[in-house]
Amino acid sequence: MKKIRCAIYTRKSSEEGLDQEFNSLDAQRESCEAFVTSQKAEGWVVLSEHYDDGGISGGTLERPSLMRLLHDVDERLVDQIVVYKIDRLTRSLADFAKLVDRLDAADTSFVSVTQSFNTATSMGRLTLNVLLSFAQFEREVTAERIRDKIAASKKKGLWMGGNVPMGYDAEGRSLRINENDASKIRTIFSLYIKHQSLLRVKQEADRQNIRTKERTSIRSGRTTGNKPISRGNLHAMLSNPIYSGKIRHKKVIHEGQHKAIIDPETFDQVQTMLQQQSARERGKSNSTKSSPLIRKLFDETGDRLTPSHANKKGIRHRYYISHRLTMTKASAKSPNVRDGWRLPAEPLEKAIGKLIAQHLTSSEFTAAVIQNCHPAKAEQRTELANQLAAKAMNSIRGLKTLIERITIQPGLITTQLDQAILTKRLNIDINDLPETVLSISAPFQIRKRGVESKLIIGNQTDIIDRDELLIKNIAKAHVWYQKIKRGITIQEIANNENTSIGMVRQRINLAFIAPDIVRQIIDGKQPIGLASDYLLRHKIPASWNVQRELLSSL
Repeated sequence: MKKIRCAIYTRKSSEEGLDQEFNSLDAQRESCEAFVTSQKAEGWVVLSEHYDDGGISGGTLERPSLMRLLHDVDERLVDQIVVYKIDRLTRSLADFAKLVDRLDAADTSFVSVTQSFNTATSMGRLTLNVLLSFAQFEREVTAERIRDKIAASKKKGLWMGGNVPMGYDAEGRSLRINENDASKIRTIFSLYIKHQSLLRVKQEADRQNIRTKERTSIRSGRTTGNKPISRGNLHAMLSNPIYSGKIRHKKVIHEGQHKAIIDPETFDQVQTMLQQQSARERGKSNSTKSSPLIRKLFDETGDRLTPSHANKKGIRHRYYISHRLTMTKASAKSPNVRDGWRLPAEPLEKAIGKLIAQHLTSSEFTAAVIQNCHPAKAEQRTELANQLAAKAMNSIRGLKTLIERITIQPGLITTQLDQAILTKRLNIDINDLPETVLSISAPFQIRKRGVESKLIIGNQTDIIDRDELLIKNIAKAHVWYQKIKRGITIQEIANNENTSIGMVRQRINLAFIAPDIVRQIIDGKQPIGLASDYLLRHKIPASWNVQRELLSSL
């Protein structure tokens, strides 16, 4: 008779009672051993190895003993897994599917002592799926109940656990000020009010040897912290409302039951400074222009576009680039960060402003704004919308709060307006403006002209500037050609223009470009790739039809 090697797996979600001489894990194992003994006639034997996970949730498979058990399964050291109840093994249907595939590959099954089924049979698998569905439902309901309890407790100002912020010690459901650390927090706030720069505050904190809070894990005993404070740490401290005596739950701030380290007036002053600082571009002084679309732009992957700049011949050029492109070189080797957006800031801001202006004065938007209202109010609302449109055409900077989010993807740009801000600007009730008119979509392209990037958004052809250098070169080519027709030699033209014969021969070809293409160039409607560099580096076909076919592909 074949011997069936049985591994017993036990688990308990919390650590409560694990220090007792006979705990829940022991009770589960005793029941499983008794069940295996009852199957002795079938050849079942218990393996001596213990697979026990205490204090770990069943919502994850990342459990030390479970991983060790699955490794033994892969090594074909286990024929049967025995559990007290199926939810001891997993509470997730997705995780269960992974486990079944792995067990099937090793010809291993598992059985529950208190639930009559065996995965070796089709009926057992069906029963298991039903039980797991209820187990997952129970887990999700429990999670919702816990989240609701945390929200209600924080609303009352209670401390609900987690890493205790520097400056405090945990005291039940509240926090007690740790005066030694609290003095460091006060110093950090004072330094920021003085310097208004996280970099300067970090430098001063390092000089005064202000370090992060040292923490010791109760479970592992590992000590972390007690390191120099980074700018990220400083920003988190300066923006944490807990220091003003409040508790934050998601985006809502509640009055806390603990004492404040920083008085509310000082804390609010620092928040204003942080907001002003974050709106400035990196490395720029207070007088330098900021990027109004900061925190508004996102690409098709959900990645945020962040402000950047480059200096060319002493001129600062602003850009918005995908955040993943700002990562370190080591991180940037990942396939996920190879592609990203790098958009010239000013043309983009100008185009967005024009799109918003066109939308606010469109018949669709006007109809939505004035529907079901008195004629006098309709006229007032229309006038306010026209005023907003005029501001958007002039500069997007004064209307950046009007924009909730801009999403850029290949071929399309979508601007979502903030309903609350827009209705406030138009002096109408928020329910009087349908959400359908808050979204503005337009075709979007980015193409290269030489080393420059040019944007084409919607029908805004004026974004493509006229190539004055190309126009000048074409005009000069026609002048030279007329001189040649009058009998002046290329050598004489070169001498008069103080240039080379080769340059004259090269540029004079521009005089043979088709008239309709020249008209496009003058109007600024030529293909973006059609520039002086391109025409001087490539031979221009004599046939105008061939020219049109060639240039249409640029």
